[in-house]
Amino acid sequence: MNKSELVDALADRTGMTKADATRAVDALFSAGNGVIAKALKKGQRVQVTGFGTFETRKRKARTGRNPRTGATIKIAATRTPSFRSGKGLKDAVR
Repeated sequence: MNKSELVDALADRTGMTKADATRAVDALFSAGNGVIAKALKKGQRVQVTGFGTFETRKRKARTGRNPRTGATIKIAATRTPSFRSGKGLKDAVR
């Protein structure tokens, strides 16, 4: 399912117009200024009971190898977003 299919499904299920559904999906999931992205940038976690939890995780600095040359390189520490599915979602998929 892509974004336009998600918007269509949301509009059909809730009776919203497609324009309103698009704004709702963008407000929640937009990478630049969506609700989830803003909370993760602040270091907060977003927990939707039964669905799952969005949070950031720290990755330590480490050494790696350039696959083309085999040279050792240093990879800096980063923060990455992660998602852990909740019990309700896991049970629904099974």
